[in-house]
Amino acid sequence: MSEEDNIIKELQINNEIRDKEVRLIGQEGQQLGIVSAYEAQRIADDEGLDLVKISPNANPPVCKIMDYSKYKYEQNKKEKEMKRNQKTIEVKEVWLSMTIDIGDLNTKAKIASKFIADGNKVKATIRMRGRQQAYAQQGVEVMKKFAEILRDVAKIEKQPTTEGRNISMVLVPLN
Repeated sequence: MSEEDNIIKELQINNEIRDKEVRLIGQEGQQLGIVSAYEAQRIADDEGLDLVKISPNANPPVCKIMDYSKYKYEQNKKEKEMKRNQKTIEVKEVWLSMTIDIGDLNTKAKIASKFIADGNKVKATIRMRGRQQAYAQQGVEVMKKFAEILRDVAKIEKQPTTEGRNISMVLVPLN
């Protein structure tokens, strides 16, 4: 449940409004002044619409005459539109090796550049095997070379670090 749904559920409508006086706003947004809640409800009923308390903390509370079901529908539509336009950033992983050849490194870089072009982060990882752990600096050099190939499309967010048997680095799009 989103924050907007909570706001919609918290709004008081029609007979739920128990205040003595309310500041009333008409359907087109015009100020109708301060009236009793009973009078405001009567005006809303005459127009065939709902009385909705839109600002309960004001003094006196602000109520608006509107079609509440249409308002809820519009709010839900806006929320869905915002979710649709929201871009989720994923972290894609590319595995390298300490003894990788330059051709293979370029191929991996091409794959990583596609991920970056899609707006995702790229985590480059090297798993060290056996005696390679004694030469971790070579793995860091491979990582730097990989980042250098991608310098036109990506920058380093997290520098190459050794974590146990792995060396990892995170690259992000430039823009």
